Amino acid sequence: MNVISVENLSFKYRRASDYALKNVTFNVERGEFLGIIGPSGSGKSTLCLALNGIIPNSIKGEFTGRVVVRDSEGREFDTRKTPVSQLSPLVGLVLQNPDSQLFNMTVEEEVAFGLENLALDPNEIGRRVRWALEISGLWGLENEFPPNLSGGEKQRLAIAAVFAMRPQVLVLDEPTSQLDPLGREEVLGLLSLLRREYGITIVLVEHHTDYILRHADRVLVMDAGRVIFEGTPAEVAEETELLKSLGVKIPASLEISYELRKRGKLKKLLITPEELLSELRSSGG
Repeated sequence: MNVISVENLSFKYRRASDYALKNVTFNVERGEFLGIIGPSGSGKSTLCLALNGIIPNSIKGEFTGRVVVRDSEGREFDTRKTPVSQLSPLVGLVLQNPDSQLFNMTVEEEVAFGLENLALDPNEIGRRVRWALEISGLWGLENEFPPNLSGGEKQRLAIAAVFAMRPQVLVLDEPTSQLDPLGREEVLGLLSLLRREYGITIVLVEHHTDYILRHADRVLVMDAGRVIFEGTPAEVAEETELLKSLGVKIPASLEISYELRKRGKLKKLLITPEELLSELRSSGG
């Protein structure tokens, strides 16, 4: 069943000269990992804001089409008619910069804040806070001042604060863009854990395409506000020339295998370094 349906969505910010989104249509299946890639300015961040109603409820502009969110019972919520406060427990959003989402005095208070706004029982809040912090590897730092955390810890905290509300869908807008390699691995490792252990629906915008091509079920390629290609990671990998023409960063192993296949040295495209090395060794390359 589709948990999110996007139908002919177009959006133009106030005072903007062009639409940020242009007739975007796609569905998100329950339990799916959907990756979204594309160059800067292609509309990826705007799309994320539209998935939980921040656009058009909080950020105004010209909005046509519709976005529908469905809960576990199949009830439909049109984002144009449903407050963000009602949509947020269904579709949780994590932004690029964790500092824009963290504003409480302690790690524990940060995770508890959203739960308190859901008017949950204090005992339930305590259980969920510990659960979310243990999952994210932050238990033991519950009394820490969030600005004192590392970049990776801050982003994991932002994810924990959203995930504690147990949304059906977790939408992340380039959550590793400001992190060093260690912080990036920490955050992507947490996403893999949430996917593996809890089967949560994930929509991930990520400029490091290697993770998406390894783990996503399906990928949208965006450019100039439109979805210009949609397919499995293997199908997207076949569009290496298109991705390069858009300026999308592709894994080095994919680019090498793409060139080797053009020269007749390989029969198939390989995304990961491990796959490429294994194939080269077995072929005597």
